[in-house]
Amino acid sequence: MFIISSAKFIHMTRKVFMSKKIITGLMTAVAAVSFFMATEVKGEDMAIKDGSKVAFDYTLTVDGEVVDTSKGREPLEYIHGQGQIIPGLAAELEGMKAGEEKSVEIPPKEAYGEINSQACREVPKSSLPEGIEPQVGMYLQLSGPGGQAIPAKITEIKDEAIVIDLNHPLAGKTLHFDVVVVSVE
Repeated sequence: MFIISSAKFIHMTRKVFMSKKIITGLMTAVAAVSFFMATEVKGEDMAIKDGSKVAFDYTLTVDGEVVDTSKGREPLEYIHGQGQIIPGLAAELEGMKAGEEKSVEIPPKEAYGEINSQACREVPKSSLPEGIEPQVGMYLQLSGPGGQAIPAKITEIKDEAIVIDLNHPLAGKTLHFDVVVVSVE
């Protein structure tokens, strides 16, 4: 049989208690570091990269005139690296974090391309919907092979036909964006 004096028992109990206190403190510190690291990955310090879900506010200016803006609307959301926004803007947003702002110039080749002279077509007037009176500068909404909307600008009116330009309305233009990254997930 093993007998311990009460003074020695109290001393041993204190040591065990102190060890538990240290271990508990270490476990709390480890948990706090783990929480901080998990928060950092999902939080505001996350940089835009392929696969990131991004929301940003923007104002698009062309030739000194505001063409589009998200002001008064929800921010634009997209998945980075999936071709959902023009390549030049995607490249400029890469690496930005929530709260960051940037002004960028996107040349035509990184936006909607240069003007393609082969994108003009002559279409019979009879193919226009009933009640449409064609005018130079008017835009028509055509349907592409996959059902996507394609804007077409009327550039010339002939006796029996019209000439339409299938270039994107911003083709050949340098785009100026002022962007603010709202969130990155």
